[in-house]
Amino acid sequence: MSEVVDADELLRRIRRGRDLAAEEERVWLERAQSLTATDPDRAREATERALTYQVVAGVLTEIVAPGSRPADGGTGAAGVRHVT
Repeated sequence: MSEVVDADELLRRIRRGRDLAAEEERVWLERAQSLTATDPDRAREATERALTYQVVAGVLTEIVAPGSRPADGGTGAAGVRHVT
Protein backbone atom coordinates (compact mmCIF):
# COMPACT_ATOMS: atom_id res chain seq x y z
CA MET A 1 0.00 0.00 0.00
CA SER A 2 1.01 3.59 -0.51
CA GLU A 3 2.11 5.64 2.43
CA VAL A 4 1.15 9.31 2.63
CA VAL A 5 4.00 11.57 3.77
CA ASP A 6 4.08 15.28 4.42
CA ALA A 7 6.54 17.70 2.82
CA ASP A 8 8.90 17.64 5.82
CA GLU A 9 9.18 13.86 5.73
CA LEU A 10 9.72 13.91 1.99
CA LEU A 11 12.51 16.47 2.42
CA ARG A 12 14.11 14.30 5.15
CA ARG A 13 14.03 11.29 2.84
CA ILE A 14 15.56 13.22 -0.05
CA ARG A 15 18.34 14.53 2.21
CA ARG A 16 18.99 11.04 3.56
CA GLY A 17 19.21 9.72 -0.01
CA ARG A 18 21.58 12.55 -0.94
CA ASP A 19 23.80 11.78 2.06
CA LEU A 20 23.83 8.07 1.26
CA ALA A 21 24.74 8.79 -2.38
CA ALA A 22 27.61 11.04 -1.27
CA GLU A 23 28.91 8.32 1.07
CA GLU A 24 28.71 5.69 -1.68
CA GLU A 25 30.59 8.04 -4.01
CA ARG A 26 33.36 8.34 -1.41
CA VAL A 27 33.52 4.55 -0.92
CA TRP A 28 33.75 3.85 -4.66
CA LEU A 29 36.43 6.52 -5.15
CA GLU A 30 38.52 4.97 -2.39
CA ARG A 31 38.07 1.57 -4.01
CA ALA A 32 39.11 2.99 -7.38
CA GLN A 33 42.24 4.51 -5.88
CA SER A 34 43.21 1.27 -4.20
CA LEU A 35 42.74 -0.70 -7.44
CA THR A 36 44.48 1.71 -9.82
CA ALA A 37 47.90 0.04 -9.66
CA THR A 38 46.75 -3.58 -9.49
CA ASP A 39 43.56 -3.76 -11.57
CA PRO A 40 42.99 -0.80 -13.90
CA ASP A 41 39.76 -2.24 -15.35
CA ARG A 42 38.12 -2.63 -11.95
CA ALA A 43 39.46 0.80 -10.95
CA ARG A 44 37.78 2.31 -14.02
CA GLU A 45 34.51 0.56 -13.15
CA ALA A 46 34.72 1.84 -9.56
CA THR A 47 35.30 5.38 -10.86
CA GLU A 48 32.23 5.08 -13.09
CA ARG A 49 30.15 3.93 -10.13
CA ALA A 50 31.44 6.87 -8.08
CA LEU A 51 30.41 9.21 -10.89
CA THR A 52 26.95 7.68 -10.92
CA TYR A 53 26.53 8.34 -7.20
CA GLN A 54 27.91 11.86 -7.69
CA VAL A 55 25.21 12.58 -10.27
CA VAL A 56 22.47 11.19 -8.01
CA ALA A 57 23.69 13.31 -5.09
CA GLY A 58 23.79 16.35 -7.38
CA VAL A 59 20.22 15.84 -8.54
CA LEU A 60 18.98 15.42 -4.98
CA THR A 61 20.89 18.54 -3.93
CA GLU A 62 19.21 20.46 -6.75
CA ILE A 63 15.82 19.31 -5.46
CA VAL A 64 16.61 20.43 -1.91
CA ALA A 65 18.37 23.69 -2.84
CA PRO A 66 17.60 24.75 -6.44
CA GLY A 67 20.38 26.73 -8.07
CA SER A 68 22.94 26.00 -5.37
CA ARG A 69 26.52 25.36 -6.37
CA PRO A 70 28.78 22.74 -4.81
CA ALA A 71 31.48 24.19 -2.53
CA ASP A 72 34.21 22.70 -4.73
CA GLY A 73 33.43 25.00 -7.66
CA GLY A 74 31.23 22.66 -9.63
CA THR A 75 33.19 19.43 -9.52
CA GLY A 76 32.56 16.54 -7.23
CA ALA A 77 35.01 14.17 -5.63
CA ALA A 78 35.32 12.31 -8.94
CA GLY A 79 36.58 15.55 -10.50
CA VAL A 80 33.77 15.69 -13.03
CA ARG A 81 32.14 19.03 -13.67
CA HIS A 82 28.45 19.22 -12.77
CA VAL A 83 26.18 20.11 -15.68
CA THR A 84 23.82 23.00 -14.91
